[in-house]
Order: sequence, then structure tokens, then C-alpha cells
Amino acid sequence: MTTTQTRLEKAVAVIEAAMEMALGFFETRATIATGSKGFQDFVTEADTSVERLVRERLAEAFPGEAVVGEEMGGVGGDAYWIIDPIDGTANFLRGSPLWGISLGHVTHGRPDLGVVAMPVFREIYAAADGTGLMRNGRPFIRTVPFEDVRVMSLGDASPNEADEVAALTVGLRHAGWVVQSIRSTSIGLLFAARGTYDGHLQMYTTMWDIAGGAVIAREAGLEVRIGTRPKTGNGPDIPWIAAGTTALIADTEPLWPHIAVPLDHPAIVAAE
Repeated sequence: MTTTQTRLEKAVAVIEAAMEMALGFFETRATIATGSKGFQDFVTEADTSVERLVRERLAEAFPGEAVVGEEMGGVGGDAYWIIDPIDGTANFLRGSPLWGISLGHVTHGRPDLGVVAMPVFREIYAAADGTGLMRNGRPFIRTVPFEDVRVMSLGDASPNEADEVAALTVGLRHAGWVVQSIRSTSIGLLFAARGTYDGHLQMYTTMWDIAGGAVIAREAGLEVRIGTRPKTGNGPDIPWIAAGTTALIADTEPLWPHIAVPLDHPAIVAAE
């Protein structure tokens, strides 16, 4: 077993424990403490407790390695783990099964290992550079059951970016795509990797949302492009992701020029 495979197995074990904790909170979600971080952006006792558990297990499995989390922050550096403890908290609170737990590892800005769990379905998908995609510990091959259905998912955004996202939605609809929005980036990427969708696009996102799912989509055989766009005012640049089939990426490029691949950056796209 290679070092990469060993690290991936340890990361999966961390998320297995987190999945059981998250399911316990989901079953009692009407009683847990909940707050708001912004427009339709919620945080619950489940988010903080699951992130704390993942951090503890990562410290045991990978001593001394840097960790960043959505709820508790952290400093990344050249290489770090990054956690989204409940991706799709609004779905979680409403009782939808479309929420997940995402764990990624990033090296020099590039996600290179990812684990995403869909706890309600008791499925864990995992991949690292060169491993192929695994589901519940077994190799998984992306399949598309009915290719004539051209369906993809598009991540939402805050009200400030709503017009831009709406314009992309309209353009994709005119190009013949069914556009879904499920309010969970990692699950959108996961559905693309499974073959349920042809891809997932998100014009405004965060590294904790995309790191795990990006690796899974890439190892499933999809094209994955990640970049950033400058943020107005203070603060870090804003990541975006385009992951999909050749057909989806080709139809998207004229509508969203940011994703065009510079000749000197074939893997990670630099923002204009």
C-alpha cells in the first residue's frame, strides 16, 4: 500500500466517526442550538461538534499537520487539511438528505485528497491523486444511466451575486441543460462524480466547500478547474469551481469566461 493510499484510509476513518455523530444530530435536529451567519447561512451545534471531532481525529492520525475548518478557522500554509463539517446546513435543518461532510487536503493551493460523506445514505466517497474513486472502501466507476438527460448543478450565491448566477442559469438553459440547485457544493460535486449530474459549477465558493469534492470529481474522470476572483474591499480572493464533462465545460466557457484555461495553467485556472 502506498503512502497516499494509507493517508486516504486514515482520512476515511476520520469521516466514518464524524458521520455517526452527524446522524445523531440529524435525528434530533429540532432540539439542537442553531444560529445564523448571514443570508440563508446557518450554523448549528452539529457543525461545531462535528468539526471538533474531525480535528481531534486528524490530530491523532496526522500529528502536527495544519487544519482549517469552516467554523473554527485556522491557518493553512503550503499544505493543510480543510473541513466543512455539515455542508448544506439549511438542507440538514429542513430534513433533506442532501447534506454532507467534506474533508480535503490541499497542497500549494491544489486539492489532492478528498473524502465526502452522505450520512443519510451511509455512503463515503474518497479519492486522492492517482487512486481512482472509492465508495465505501471499494472502487467506483462513474456511470451515466441515461445520457440524453443533460443535467448539471449550479451553486447559489448571496443576493449581491444573484444576477450574475441567474444569467449563467439562463444561458445554460438555452444551451439545453437542466439546471439544478441543491445548496450543498460537496454533494453537487459528488453527484457529478457519480454520474447523476454532468457537472457542478459554482461562481462563488470557499475552499472548505470544494476541496474534498474537487478531488473526487477529478478522479472520477471529470475535468476540474479551480480559480479565484478578486474580492472588492478587504479580504481574501473568492474561489470558484467548474467541474464537468467535456460537453458541459464547452457550453459553459462562452457564458463564463473566467473558466477558460490559460496555456501556462492547465490544471488550476488563474482568475482574470
